[in-house]
Amino acid sequence: MFTFQHAQTAGPKQYDEGAFQRVTVNLSGRLMLANHEEYPCAAVDMSPGDVIFDTAARPRPGERIIAYVDHVGRLEGTVSKLSDASFVVRLNATERKREKLAAQLTWIANRHELGLPEDRRHDRLTPRRTRTQLTLQDGTSYPCRLIDLSLSGAAVDTELRLPAGTPVTLGAMRGRVVRLFQEGLAIEFAGIQTIETLREFL
Repeated sequence: MFTFQHAQTAGPKQYDEGAFQRVTVNLSGRLMLANHEEYPCAAVDMSPGDVIFDTAARPRPGERIIAYVDHVGRLEGTVSKLSDASFVVRLNATERKREKLAAQLTWIANRHELGLPEDRRHDRLTPRRTRTQLTLQDGTSYPCRLIDLSLSGAAVDTELRLPAGTPVTLGAMRGRVVRLFQEGLAIEFAGIQTIETLREFL
C-alpha cells in the first residue's frame, strides 16, 4: 500500500524541492491566474508540497495561482517551473493542510488496491468555511462541521446519530441522512445545488 515518505524540512512551513514524493493523478479542475483569468486544468502529478498542472494557461514564473481541483479542493501557490504544456506550482500551505493533502493523495493512490469506487456522482470539494448548522424537522438546530461538499450532498462531523432517511436541513439546503459513519453523517440534498449555492462555503 502506498504511503507518503518525506524528509525533514528546515522549518515548519518551509518547503524544499523533492521533500515530498509526487503521486501520478488525473484530477480535473479550474485555475485562476493573478489577472483573474480562469482556465480548465488537470492536476497530473501532485505531492503535499507541489502540483503539476496540464493547462492552456501560461503564467509567469513566481505568479500566484488559485485552483479548485476535484477530490482535493482549493489549492494556492506560486509557479516555480514552466514547460511547453504544463507548469509546477509550489503550494502555500500550513503543516496541517499538507498533512490533510497527504491523506487525500494516499487515498487516491490506494483506491484501486482497496477496491474503493472510482468516483462519486458529483465531485466532492473541501470547504473553506466549515462551521454550519444542522436543523431537524422540529426546528432544533445543532452546530456541525462540514467535512466535504458536492452539488448533491455533504459529509458532516457531528455527534448526532440520526437514522438513514431522517429529513434535515444543512445551512439552507434541505436533504436527508443517507449514511452514518464514525465521525458523523452523510447527507443527500433534496435537489441538485448550484455552485452559487455552495459558494459561501468554498
